[in-house]
Amino acid sequence: MAINPADLPYRPCAGFMLVNREGLVFTGQRIDPRAHGAWQMPQGGIDPGEDEETAALRELEEETGITPDKVKVLARSATAHRYDLPPELLGKVWKGKYRGQEQYWFLGRFLGEEADINLEAHAPPEFNAYRWLSLDELPERIVSFKREVYAALVAEFRELI
Repeated sequence: MAINPADLPYRPCAGFMLVNREGLVFTGQRIDPRAHGAWQMPQGGIDPGEDEETAALRELEEETGITPDKVKVLARSATAHRYDLPPELLGKVWKGKYRGQEQYWFLGRFLGEEADINLEAHAPPEFNAYRWLSLDELPERIVSFKREVYAALVAEFRELI
C-alpha cells in the first residue's frame, strides 16, 4: 500500500547556519549511504521539551564538536521552513513517521578555530568531511529536495553575514 504524504506530519527540526570570519558557511558531507555524499548544514530533530535554539546549538555541537561558547547567535529565521521527502525516501527515513521536516533555522558566527571542529564528537558521526562554502554556492551543493529551503535562508540571512 502506498503512503499518502498528506497523512503524515512534518518532523520538528532545528538547524544552524554557521559562518566564519570570511562569511563562508559550514557544511558537512553526510555519511548516510542514502544521502549519496550530500552536503548540508548542521540540523536535527527537536527533543521533547527542548526549544528551537537549544536544539539548534545541541545539533551543531553533536555534529561538529563546536560548543556554544564558540558561537555568537546572530538571528533566527523569521518563519519555519518546510520540505517534503522525495517519494523514494518516504516511508524509509525516520521510521516512516514523517513526510518531511519543519525547520527552525539560526544564523551564528563561528568564534573558534578550525581545531575546535571535531566531526567525531558524537557517536555515530553524521559527517565525514566539511567545507566552508560561499552563500552563492551553498544551495547548489545541497540535495535537490532541500534547495528551496537553503535558497530562502541565503536570501534571508545574506545582509546579516
